[in-house]
Amino acid sequence: MKLVLYGRAECHLCDDARRVLERVGHPFEELDIEDDDELFKRYLERIPVVTLDGEELYEFFVDEADLRARVGSEGR
Repeated sequence: MKLVLYGRAECHLCDDARRVLERVGHPFEELDIEDDDELFKRYLERIPVVTLDGEELYEFFVDEADLRARVGSEGR
């Protein structure tokens, strides 16, 4: 399962989302939308966005309990 956090620097909601993902413990990739014009256009007003295997699961806030259920035992 590929977990991705889209965000940018100096974004307190992105920092909050990162902490949730770290607590869940499943490996994740973090992409800064300011490094890619297409990502910037797609996510500018919606960050942070978290995807799992390409499916957008959360924007602005991450539901920790739901994410734990989705990644199952792999997240421990």
